[in-house]
This record gives sequence, structure tokens and C-alpha cells, in this order.
Amino acid sequence: MVTSTEPTPVGTGRWTGPPVSAANRPLAVVVGNPNVGKTTLFNQLTGQNARVGNYPGITVERRIGSIRLDNHPRFEHDEPVAVDVVDVPGAYSLSARSAEEQIAINAILGFGGNPKPELAVVVVDAGQLTRNLYLVLQLVELSVPVVIALNMIDEVAENPPNPQAVSELFGVPCVATNARRGQGIDELRRTVTEAVARPPHGRLGLRYPDALRRDVDRVADALPSEWRSSVERDRALSLWALTSLEPDDELVDIDPRLRERCQDVLDAAEGRELDHEVIATRYAFLDQHAPALYDRADQHPPKHRLSERIDKVMLHPVFGFVIFVGTMLLVFQALFSWADPAISLIENAFTGLQHLATSYLPASVGRDLLTQGVIGGVGNVLVFLPQILLLFLFIGILEDSGYMARVAYLMDRVMNALGLHGRAFVPMISGFACAVPAILATRTMERRRDRLLTMMVIPLMTCSARLPVYTLIIAALFPPMHIFGWVPVQGLLMVAMYLFSVLITLVAAAVLGRTAIKGRHIPLILELPPYRIPSMRGTLRMMWERSTIFLKEAGTIILACTIVLWALLSFPKAPSKAGPSAPGTAAAQVGGATTVARTYKGDLAGKALDHKAKAAPAKPARDPKAAEEARALAFSYGGRLGHFIEPVLKPLGFDWKIGVGIIGAFAAREVFISTMGLVYGIGEVGGDDAAPLRDQIRAETRADGKPAYTPLVGLSLVIFFALACQCMSTLAVVKRETRSWRWPAFMFAYMTTLAWIASFLVYQGGHLLGF
Repeated sequence: MVTSTEPTPVGTGRWTGPPVSAANRPLAVVVGNPNVGKTTLFNQLTGQNARVGNYPGITVERRIGSIRLDNHPRFEHDEPVAVDVVDVPGAYSLSARSAEEQIAINAILGFGGNPKPELAVVVVDAGQLTRNLYLVLQLVELSVPVVIALNMIDEVAENPPNPQAVSELFGVPCVATNARRGQGIDELRRTVTEAVARPPHGRLGLRYPDALRRDVDRVADALPSEWRSSVERDRALSLWALTSLEPDDELVDIDPRLRERCQDVLDAAEGRELDHEVIATRYAFLDQHAPALYDRADQHPPKHRLSERIDKVMLHPVFGFVIFVGTMLLVFQALFSWADPAISLIENAFTGLQHLATSYLPASVGRDLLTQGVIGGVGNVLVFLPQILLLFLFIGILEDSGYMARVAYLMDRVMNALGLHGRAFVPMISGFACAVPAILATRTMERRRDRLLTMMVIPLMTCSARLPVYTLIIAALFPPMHIFGWVPVQGLLMVAMYLFSVLITLVAAAVLGRTAIKGRHIPLILELPPYRIPSMRGTLRMMWERSTIFLKEAGTIILACTIVLWALLSFPKAPSKAGPSAPGTAAAQVGGATTVARTYKGDLAGKALDHKAKAAPAKPARDPKAAEEARALAFSYGGRLGHFIEPVLKPLGFDWKIGVGIIGAFAAREVFISTMGLVYGIGEVGGDDAAPLRDQIRAETRADGKPAYTPLVGLSLVIFFALACQCMSTLAVVKRETRSWRWPAFMFAYMTTLAWIASFLVYQGGHLLGF
């Protein structure tokens, strides 16, 4: 994401004229390990407001800013120039073990169509010096011009590293900074100015074992001609290629001959682990020189004592999980019920707009398009905002405080069995409320494969939009009886559906992670950052960015789908029997924000599962207007499609009426209720007042007089809704996050197939057992 390419005046210059050509601008990249304050420093350098997070791997977008350099000596003209600055994803090394490391490599070395930068500003955590300097060592080896920003210097005030000593070790400039408070930023800008004018190529007194040097020389013979430079840089590139390139990585523009040579050298290594040899040699060098980098070597390295004391509780095998469960319950409760007032306000506002337009505009197709299609579609989009904002508020607080990393640590053992990391757990549990914000939350995961796998299984979690469907079917088709005299069957079924969704989600993640979305297993590399006071400014900025992206990109798709569904259920018009009916009424509930809006009322299940439900009465009498609407719906393309797919649904126990309900529910699952109300000619049916529809479903019979809908049909239907991807909004968000229609299509196909097979087994298996 490009935040800006306009220069920001800094330093002592007084230039006020127009910016020079972008072709004259040097390029610098800001790199570093995750969680070192890299994005904060980028903001300070460029004056931009990129997202700041305390969760490892949070930076997943390309952000560009610029800084002004005064009378740069590298150019013949006297005008000042700007340096474009790119904030690349956090990377622990250049070993290409994750998508973010691959992006960093491409940005630093100029691969994959990226321009080659003239400078790398490496942000180093002063409290984790040795580990952070590993990346600096790699860059210096590759002859990349480097400036070191020794950040978070305030957190090691007892014994800070000496910037001059670090500079002398690597032969490159080093500046102490505190990016959160802006300390050292002016000096860093001046250093960047000088480094762009005279690129600093560092030096190292590091020597690798002789056997490894011979392996590297063999690889150097296969380097592409455009890569070749000095002997030392060729050896460094060969060493990088030998320890980084793998057949299934995503690096581009890599000569196949080089890959083959690296594989040949690895095969001939006779059981030696070249990765370990390289890592051991580098860390031995850093460990040897680390004491000299501090003024008081006996106190190296400094500790975050307060964070360590807190972690004794937060990471405790018992108390840690108790706190974690309480935190997740708070997040879930916020998404499930706290958003309800805002959601009600949105749906009431759009209902009012629909009524206003209906009152002042003459009856016509254009009015119906405006009210049910456009206004209803915009309502369908905006109704997600309260949950999205709340979820990212919590995520921002958890990230910036440092607790999100602890969540990942606690859950990693469980999630690892599924081929995922612990940080996948928060998006997955958020799916209980709604899949849309949960899928957006996967952006906190640093590896693309893990994000994709998590996105593909989140919709299997029982979201709140399924609750109205569950409550309608369970209350209509399952009698209010008890097991063991005290366990209500209806309540037990509701709990069972939640447990079923969790089990299926975990199984699906395990299967997809080993088949369609398989990838090499990468252990969780996780730094537990010190606890800090969250930055509300950064969190609010992130909430704004995420909601804006949703409205602009996913929202347009949702709006288009709403209009298509309105047309599908409104045309062609049925010939009127008793005068013209209101055009488009068959689709009114599909487009209306009142029924598409998510239902979060905490007492919904209690209302719908009324244990005082009566025995099936006679069929309710139809209202003439509602009957006309039902006839119009049956005559529409949606009704015809329901008849068309009936043979496919019949083995599941469904008829064409349920088929029409499933089609309408694609707008949102709970729209199934209002669509079924229209099918049966009952008229408008709300989630809290579905008694007429329940009575109609109980009273429905087949041609032979037997009940059309039995408890077995009801069980088959709730299983279908538990597994099917009946949500255009979810597909729209997946498209936005993956930037491709391939994965939404895959999600829809696999979930629909899974739903059909599971419902088939339930219904047909129940028949075989005599139910």
C-alpha cells in the first residue's frame, strides 16, 4: 500500500519549490526483525502514519514514504532531492523461510521486478542485540550499503549498547534512536543523507570453515552473469543461495541452473547440515564480539525484568490459560453482543431510508431497485462495520501491549497439530461472531500459506448469522422434550451444533493443510516482546484503514451481489390474478437491511427455543397479499431455479421451497427465514417473531398426507447450513484478501460439496436406521 510519494521537508533546508523528478530519487528500504519498532521509525522518518503493531510479523503491505535531502552532493544540480523510503515486512534473516522473508529479499536485492535500493536502514532492538545483528551481518556480507538504527535504546538505559562500537564492528554508521519518542531521528536523517551520497560498504573479519568455502565456490560458478561482482560478494551471494533456495519457495527471477547447482552441493554434503554450519559460524562471531559492544560487559545482555515477572503468570500452564480464556470470552462477547446497538442503529436507519423512498417515489421497478437493491445493499455492507471496528480495536490493544504474542505461544501446541501457528487461533474464534471481520483479522499472520488456510476454514465456525436458522428449524421440528428428565433436547441440539462446527473446522484445517494448501512445516519463531502501554493512535488508525479497505473493495462486491439477488427473486413478473401487486415485493426481504442485518440479541435462542411450543396446528390461513407475493416469488427466476435444483436437494430431504430459501440465504444466512416466509405466503417474518412460519413448517404435508418436514429433515437442514458457504459477504472478503477469484470459488465449491455429502449421509443414514 502506497501511503505517499510526496517528499516531506526535513532537516535545515529552506527549499520551497516543486519536487524534483521521481527519476532522480534514490531508494532506501527500512528492514529489521519483527517487533523492533521498524514501522514506528518509518513513520518518524517520512512523516507518514503507517500501522504500528507489537505483534511479530504485522507488516504485510508495501508502504512508501519519502524524506527530503538538501543539496545532495551526488547530483550535479543544486536542487534538493527526495529519498523514497520503503517499509518492507519484518524478517529474522534472509533465509526465505516465510513469504515475508521472501518479500524482504526481493526488496533488498532487487529481485522480482523490484528496483535495487541504494541503502538499507536496518532497525535493531537494542535489548536483543545479538539476534538482531544477525540480519545486519548477512546484509554486510552481501555488500548492501547499511545504516544501523539502534532502536528502543530507552528500554536498556541501565547498560545500553555503544553505537560507536557497533559501527566499528561492521564498518557502517550506527545511530541510537527511540522511535516512539522521536529521539535520534534527526541524526538518523542526516546519516541517511550522507549514506546515500557515499554508500557505506561494511567489512567483516568472519571466516567460514574450509569445507563450506569449497562448497560455496562450486555454487559461485553457477551464478548468473548479471549477479557477478567482486569475489567476496559472489561468495556471499553463493552462500545465501546455498542456504536459502528451495524447490518450493516463492522467489522469482532465480536461474534454474543456480537452483540445480545448490541442490547438487547439498546432495554431495554427505550428511553435513550446511544451514547449521553457517548459522553456528555467524553466531560464534557475534557472541565473540558482543561483550565489547557494551560499556559494562558483565551486565550483557539487559533484561526486561517486569515483563519476565508478568510472564510467570501469563504463561503459567494453568493460570495463563485461565487468563487467556477470559480474554477470549471478552473479545467474543464484544463481537457477539456489544455491537448490537450500533447494528440496530444502522439497520433502523436504512429501513427508514427504504420507507422514505417508498413513500415519495411512485411504484416502479426503479423504486424497487433503489430501495431493495441499492439502499438495501449499502445496508448489507455497513452492517458489518461495528464488528470490524470492535475486533480490530481488541487486536490493536492486544498487539501493542505485547499480549498477542503470548496468545500465539499458548495456542501453538494445539494449532501446530493442524499445520497452523498459534496466532491463527484469534481469527478462528472470532468466526463465532462473524466470518467477515475474522477473515480480515488473518492479516496479523505473517505467512501467506497460514493466512490462506485459516481463511478457508473460518466460515465453518458457527457464526451468529446461523443462529436464526438453527432456532427456527429446531423449534419447528424438534418437540420440547427432555432427556434424563432435565436435559432439553432443543438446547442440547444448539450446543451440539457449536461443538460440531469446531470439530469440523479443525478437521478441515488438518486436511486442507495436507492437500490443497499444503506447505513445508515452519516452526513458530516467536519473540515475546516486553509489555508496553498500547498506542491508541496507531490502533485507531488501523481500525480506520481496515474499515475503509472493506468498504471500498469488499463492499462493492457485496452491493453488486445484493442487486443481482434482488433481480433474481423479482423477475420475471408473475401475471396478476387480482390486480397488480407491489413490484419487487418478493425480494423485499432479500435486499432489506432489516433482515440481512446480523442478529446478536443474547436472548434470541431462548425466544426461539420456546419450550412451551404447541403441537402442530392446522395450516395458518394465508393473507391474500402475502399469497400473491408467494406466487410472484415462485414465478421468478429464483423460484424457477429452486424447482431446477430440487432433484439435487431431494436426496437431502429438501424440496423446492427450501431450495428457494437457500438461494435467498446467499445474501446472508438468516435471510433464509424471511425468504421462507415469502414462499409460504406468510409475509414479513422476523427472527424474533417466526411463530407463523414455524407453524406452517410443522403443518406442511406431502401428497400422501405425511409430514413434509420431519426431525430428520430438520437435522439434515441444520447440518447443511453449518457447512455450506451461504454468505456472499464472506466470499467478497476472501476475494479481497487473496486478490483472486480462485480461492473464493474453491471455498464455495468445497464447503458446498461437504455440506451436501454430510446432509446426504445424515438423511439417508437416518432412513436406513428407521427414523
